[in-house]
Amino acid sequence: MANEQGLKIAVIGGGSSYTPELVEGFILHHAELPVRELWLVDIEPGQRKLNIVGNLAKRMVEKSGLPIEIHLTLDRREAIKGADFVSTQMRVGMLDARGRDESIPLKYGVIGQETTGPGGMMKALRTIPVLLDICRDIEELAPNAWLLNFTNPAGMVTEAILKYSNVKSIGLCNAPIGLIKQTSAKYGVEADRIYAEFVGLNHLHWITRIDVSGEDKLDEMLADTASYSAKNVPAREWNPEFLQSLHALPSYYLKYFYMTDAMLEEQLESLQKGGNRAEVVKRVEEELFELYNDPELKDKPKQLEQRGGAFYSEAAVNLMRSLYNGTNDIQTLNVANQGIIEFLPDDASIEVNCVVTKTGPLPLQLTKVPPMAVGLIHAVKTYERLAIDAAVTGDRGLAIQALAHHPLVPSVEVAIQMLDEMLEANKEYLPQFFTESTANA
Repeated sequence: MANEQGLKIAVIGGGSSYTPELVEGFILHHAELPVRELWLVDIEPGQRKLNIVGNLAKRMVEKSGLPIEIHLTLDRREAIKGADFVSTQMRVGMLDARGRDESIPLKYGVIGQETTGPGGMMKALRTIPVLLDICRDIEELAPNAWLLNFTNPAGMVTEAILKYSNVKSIGLCNAPIGLIKQTSAKYGVEADRIYAEFVGLNHLHWITRIDVSGEDKLDEMLADTASYSAKNVPAREWNPEFLQSLHALPSYYLKYFYMTDAMLEEQLESLQKGGNRAEVVKRVEEELFELYNDPELKDKPKQLEQRGGAFYSEAAVNLMRSLYNGTNDIQTLNVANQGIIEFLPDDASIEVNCVVTKTGPLPLQLTKVPPMAVGLIHAVKTYERLAIDAAVTGDRGLAIQALAHHPLVPSVEVAIQMLDEMLEANKEYLPQFFTESTANA
């Protein structure tokens, strides 16, 4: 990996508001991750943002004095050619599509969220074919590259890549690193003094163990969960009696399953007040890009940490460093199951702790799978696998089955009506569902 001059890294979706955090990571850790070329790639509608973020990246590198070349391009193949790492942080359909993912399900009394439920399925249907097309470029132009995916829904996208391509791919999420940072701050210890065991799927995990400097702190964390939430998930507090009897700390995304009525009510209220999450993100991004456009700005602004999804880029840099150096440290990643969760298929993507070796992540055997979580994990994985195959084939029947079997969808009738409206709203991005052969399937 890498020649004597250093590494080539391609970022697909380089015009993202997260990119400055990524660049900051490359600057801070250049001694262990010698980046020579950083290629930021985007599509034509994203060129304005690419230019703004790219110019900020150039100023950051210039201030650092490091020999990192920043390239801005719309030519994805040129960026990928000979890359050591390819990172994806893209949103097919951009924030307008996210707005539809969040609002249409609410009309049917169903949770509207960009990665969970029907909205998550539409994001997967739009995203998976594009990611697989990128994988074909990687197979041809950079066959030894690692693809680090934190395009959501990260678990489903990772599984699709593992199943339908030959690319070495790992999925990432910011929730695990966020939990470690929160625990580090709570107990005043360095992150390497904390061990948390994650069990489950992307955005559907349970933390069954939290050790701080060798002491079990799970019960203390269960008693103090008000702060354990995220910018993109409403901060409803958990029922303490429920958590104590669960004996595991659930991902904040599990609020959509365990507190469905309250979360739905909150979403409907937000929509009536003129703001689903997509609208909020639009406003936050406008403010960020206004900051980024300041020619005097030469650092990542603190305001970026207020954006939901903060620390994604830090997680990506950590993973690149570990793969490049073979550090054998432990990170929480989305990888193929390979028997770790015995009731799931081997090729299913799961979110668990892994030892990161130079040849890739090795998932660690779990010490405990909460028995109460087994049914929900199985049900959501069934939905995910149906949705992945629907995304690849454009098979409407598979899409119906995926939605109908999702725990948040109340009936087959609602599933079909909702699917019809959401497919039509996304027609521009879902040609696989509107060819003559699939339309008549």
